[in-house]
Amino acid sequence: MTFEQMWADIAPVGRSASTQGYFRQPYTAAEMEMRAWFSEECTRRGLELEADGNGNLVAWWGSGDDAVLTGSHLDSVLDGGAYDGPLGVASSLAAVDVLRDRGFTPRRPIAIGVFADEEGSRFGIGCLGSQLATGLVSVEDARLMRDRDGLLLEDVMANAGLEPALGRSAWLDRVGCYVELHVEQGRNLVDLEAPVGVASGIWPHGRWRFDFDGEANHAGATRMEDRRDPMLTFAQTALVASTEARRTGQRATFGRIEATPNGTNAVPSRVAAWLDARCESEAMLSDLVASLEKAAAERAGIDGTTVAVTAESLSTAVDFDADLAARIAAPGGWPVIPTQAGHDAGILSTAGIPTAMLFVRNPTGISHSPDEQAGMADCVAGVDALADTLQELTR
Repeated sequence: MTFEQMWADIAPVGRSASTQGYFRQPYTAAEMEMRAWFSEECTRRGLELEADGNGNLVAWWGSGDDAVLTGSHLDSVLDGGAYDGPLGVASSLAAVDVLRDRGFTPRRPIAIGVFADEEGSRFGIGCLGSQLATGLVSVEDARLMRDRDGLLLEDVMANAGLEPALGRSAWLDRVGCYVELHVEQGRNLVDLEAPVGVASGIWPHGRWRFDFDGEANHAGATRMEDRRDPMLTFAQTALVASTEARRTGQRATFGRIEATPNGTNAVPSRVAAWLDARCESEAMLSDLVASLEKAAAERAGIDGTTVAVTAESLSTAVDFDADLAARIAAPGGWPVIPTQAGHDAGILSTAGIPTAMLFVRNPTGISHSPDEQAGMADCVAGVDALADTLQELTR
């Protein structure tokens, strides 16, 4: 089956008729349908499929250790794009087809992985499946995670027939290196006029929860000067975040907020807001977050509100294996570029596995949105680049 055929098969899964975006949150019907599709494609190719208790899937071509792992994830952000994650999975299957059509037999195993809950859109922790597989997140902590509806991760996984596995996943010990293909989440390749690129590393990034507390009151009867409005404190903090990030060339985003009681005619008593921050260095990230905490506290003093900041996740800078990146980039002359987005590749690299990434050009430069794009010719070029890479690493 060609890449184009596979892409047509999965295009409708989890797609919103109104926005054309994708809702493939972990352990929901749409994401489970995607997992079933992957299983069927692996069976079609005679690949040996296994699953760990954390929801990660791995399909093997060949036996033994020192495998070259490729793949990505199948879940999406809320109202996300089609390519983020599934492009890497479909391309991995297609790359196996290309190698077989070439008559190539790998001398070391090739594995295709599907990591669970990469986006963190449901339980708030990005790359949860790979973090559990590598042991970077403990099962004890994971079992206590809740989604927005208050459902425990442990219960959600149990309903899906899974049970969080203790410690590092056994299959990971068979992996010698990891190469992940992904749509580019930015415009580097557009500017460089290249269909494919290779990643140099990932900026450090994290998520912080800001809880602004004030006093609920009537929207009409309460004079402006008498209010203790946490929404105002949040709004001023969000403006400072934008100003500071623009001034220093970094990234700061408040993309999710929850107001209580969330009434149109009421001053809220609390506003919870989640900051996503990404910087060129860990020192710059620390400085940016510290400056926002200070600005929020100062504004709270003016508004008669309070603010508490909780770090929910933090990913340190990742430098991908330079020799591996150069080896992958050289045959096609692909440019080597940085990325500000987090990936399972970053988790595996942090866990000590030599890791590299291939990017496919995104003509819009937009991601985590229905406007995320990749041309079919570029997707096929990505499949060929991945096939060449797997052949180079396993011959």
